[in-house]
Amino acid sequence: MSVGTESRAEQPAEVRPHRDLPEFYSTRQERWQFVSGLFDNTARYYDRISAVLSFGTCRAYRKRALGRAGLKPGMRLLDAATGTGLVAQAALELGLSSIAGLDPSRGMLLENKRRRSVPLVQGRGENLPFADATFDFISMGYALRHVEDLNLLFGEFYRVLKPGGRVLILEISRPTSALSLCLGKLYLNSVLPAVLRVITRNPDASKLMKFYWATIVECVPPQTILEALKVGGFAEVACCTTGSFLNDYSATKPA
Repeated sequence: MSVGTESRAEQPAEVRPHRDLPEFYSTRQERWQFVSGLFDNTARYYDRISAVLSFGTCRAYRKRALGRAGLKPGMRLLDAATGTGLVAQAALELGLSSIAGLDPSRGMLLENKRRRSVPLVQGRGENLPFADATFDFISMGYALRHVEDLNLLFGEFYRVLKPGGRVLILEISRPTSALSLCLGKLYLNSVLPAVLRVITRNPDASKLMKFYWATIVECVPPQTILEALKVGGFAEVACCTTGSFLNDYSATKPA
């Protein structure tokens, strides 16, 4: 089946993951240039940043979440917004051998390529360069906040999944308690940027954490994401929450 031929209903209204952030970019048109540049410039440090951000728990967490969502050897996986390949690596450790990675950042893809032998494609989740019904499973790790339109993204996920295929989206959400919100702001917006300035000597690493925090605070609530998955045609839509801000969204394309 050729790319983009699966019959879909009329495209639903746009659902953006967060408002514009003028403290980082001036116009909506500049957003992608800013985000791409930020990830390109921090790619070589990204694995270290992730480890520091999660206090070293990120590797085990990704692997556990993939297994819990039903990823098994023999499946064909698309790791959307693969970055340096942290989710793809977790899938490899679970025994998968058929994995494709996609990311808009050339810098991230170059770092990914240095670490493992996985087919990589430069592109965006809202316009996947794959044929209909290609994959058994789609993962996206901590990148939902950086897409342009949730409905467009989930429509593309639905299209390239096989009937019965699964999607798992790992995301950081706005903390649910005032204390967690305060502590999160202190850590991501102040402490971590200062630590990364020392560790990386890269000002964009500090800026990345501040941007992360802004997108976390402004991110649409989990219910909006769940509803967008349902609008996209998915069934068995669910959210598993760890702590007060880690959410794993899962869904199935009906067989």
